[in-house]
Amino acid sequence: MRRNSPPAGGAELLRWRSEPGTAVSGRLARRLPSPREFVVPPLRTECRWDLSPAEARALQIAWAPRVRRRNAAGVRRARLVAGVDVSVVADRARAAIVVLESAGLTLVEYAAAEEPVRFPYVPGLLSFRECPVILQAYGRLVVRPELLIVDGNGYAHPRRFGLACHLGVLLETPTIGCAKSHFIGRYEPPAEQRGSSSLLAEGREVLGAVVRTRDRVRPVFVSSGHRIDLPTAVAWTLATTNGCRLPEPVRCAHDAAAGRTPRPRVRSTAKGGLRGAPA
Repeated sequence: MRRNSPPAGGAELLRWRSEPGTAVSGRLARRLPSPREFVVPPLRTECRWDLSPAEARALQIAWAPRVRRRNAAGVRRARLVAGVDVSVVADRARAAIVVLESAGLTLVEYAAAEEPVRFPYVPGLLSFRECPVILQAYGRLVVRPELLIVDGNGYAHPRRFGLACHLGVLLETPTIGCAKSHFIGRYEPPAEQRGSSSLLAEGREVLGAVVRTRDRVRPVFVSSGHRIDLPTAVAWTLATTNGCRLPEPVRCAHDAAAGRTPRPRVRSTAKGGLRGAPA
């Protein structure tokens, strides 16, 4: 981790934010860093976005070994959890990142960015279409999320390098892929009760889990992105779901990406993180 002064040029993947963040949680707002105290996580700036689909697939294969599907220190006790989503309308992409406090799912901050779409829609190459604008939104945050839940796939990907993996490796931050629809692998439908799950696999390899987040409602497809294992990814998906199908950070990011004000379904609880969480 390093503390940076504002970048000098536009080549940086993260764009410096010169004004305070949109902090609305009263308890946390008093402790937010000023822009000049913003802590920028290390970025792998060698990633290029001006690639052909064939070059993009080759990059995924080359970068897949960088993914770590083991828990980062403290990930089970994360206090700030963010949802990430992108909407595309008329060839313009709008990314939103919404940061919630894990204990009560209260809104801490959100940021959005918009730019023209520069990569075609190709199944399996979503990160090359969405990562650049997500990184712009990330650069506008004042707080640093400890965990990202991404609307998309992670390890459950033909080359084991979906959007959540790519974003996690770039930001060196724990990420979870939480997809709304099935993309790859075979599974048995989980039971109809909330909290039920089944494995998503290809041959003998486990890619992720199919998780029921609400009784008798379609499941979501969860996989590790980076620096988190599958059981913890499933646990966080359920821990941040509050009466809706999608985890609250992702549901709020979906609203923000569509231009709506995110309004999380808050809850009253005494402690953040996962119950019984070890270090």
